[in-house]
This record gives sequence, structure tokens and C-alpha cells, in this order.
Amino acid sequence: MTRLTILHTNDFHNRLLPGQAARLAALRSALGTGGLLLDAGDAISAGNVTFRPGGEPILDVMSQAGYDAMTVGNREFHFTQAGFRAKLSRARFPVLCANVRPRSPEALLPVVPSIRRTLEGGVRVAVFGVTVPMVTERMLARRVSAFVFDDPVRVAAETARELRPDCDLLVCLSHAGLGRDREIAARAPEIDLIVGGHTHAVLDAGERAGDTLIVQAGWWGRLLGTVEVRLGQGKPRLVAKIEPL
Repeated sequence: MTRLTILHTNDFHNRLLPGQAARLAALRSALGTGGLLLDAGDAISAGNVTFRPGGEPILDVMSQAGYDAMTVGNREFHFTQAGFRAKLSRARFPVLCANVRPRSPEALLPVVPSIRRTLEGGVRVAVFGVTVPMVTERMLARRVSAFVFDDPVRVAAETARELRPDCDLLVCLSHAGLGRDREIAARAPEIDLIVGGHTHAVLDAGERAGDTLIVQAGWWGRLLGTVEVRLGQGKPRLVAKIEPL
């Protein structure tokens, strides 16, 4: 039996303190190939209209801490290509979002839908991201936006079916909110773990939805979530907990 550890955070809103970052870095370093450090979005504090042309310093700190991936939160999105790229420019790790797409061939996405990693024991892990739709085809705002969002529940189900055959552990990084996470779990039972954000929920031991575990660790960096994963024959066994960060 192989054991892995998934560490997760969400909704920092630019409140990651140096001591917390140092602890995350130490924990991630100790994991080595035995796990991942993931974030479910809204790491930065910028709004949806303005952005810092030089990028967001907290993403430097998260990069130094060793984050393996994060998903786009509503704070990380900007309707212009320049703004979206600037907001994410200082992340030296993959930023994921499968349900956003450009409105024209000229608009280049600064995100990828998913990543794959091979961890300890040869365990194949796939991680994909979805987020709350901020500009859709039905909104007038689409006329000024370089990007639009598709339904995160539908996209999560489609992406899970695509990724599942080639992985041993399937993780959805979601900034769609707890209600939508429950819908995703119902529509996509192929997913083993949903690491959520946006609604600032504190799920002490996670929430079970069939064979899927949904976790979320509050807001502002107060808490760190840990999911212990045991893989052998059959479905992975996942046990979640939350502790102060």
C-alpha cells in the first residue's frame, strides 16, 4: 500500500504571513515525492477591474513555499489579456482552470486545464481546476472580455471522464463554491478528491459525497488542510483533517 499526503489551502486574500509560508515550505520539502501542496484560489487581493502591472507578490511567496498548483479564483481573473497575465505572472507553478476559454484566437490563456504528476510508488496523479463563472456567453460583459467561462459542473464532469483512465488519484481544484462542489461530486463520481474554495467553509474532516471527498480550509490562511491518501487495490482511501496554520 502506498501513502501520499495532499496539503491544501484556499482564499488567502493576500494574508499569507512569513511564518506561515515558512511552515508550508518545510512541510512541502519534507513530503518530497510523497505528496502535493495545492491551493484553491483567491490567493491575491486584487479586484476584478484594476490589477498590478508587475504582478502579485504573494505568488512569489507561494512559489518559494513549493506549491505544486493552484486554481484560478475570481480574484485572479481579469477580463483583459494583459490583466489576466499580469495577475498570474509571478506564479512559478501551474495555475489551472479548465472552464475558461478565449473569445478569439488572439487571446492567449495564462492557465492550463490540468497537470499530471507521478509520485512515490509510481502513483499517477491528475489535478484539474475549475472556477466560478465570471463572464459567460449570456452576459453583456462578454463584449469587452477577452475570455468567457463555461459551466464548471459540466466541464468538471467532462474533464474527469477524460483524465480518469490514466491516473490512480484524480483531484479537482475548485473555486466554484461548496454548493457547486457537491454538484460536481454528484455528476463526476470519477473524482477522488475535490479541494474547494470561494465559500470560506471549514470542513474539519471533509464531506463525503459517494466515493468523493470534498475539503475546504476556511479563509485568510488561518487553517491548513491535510488529506492522507492510501492507495492499494480498489478505490483510494482518503482521510481529511484541518489544523491551524
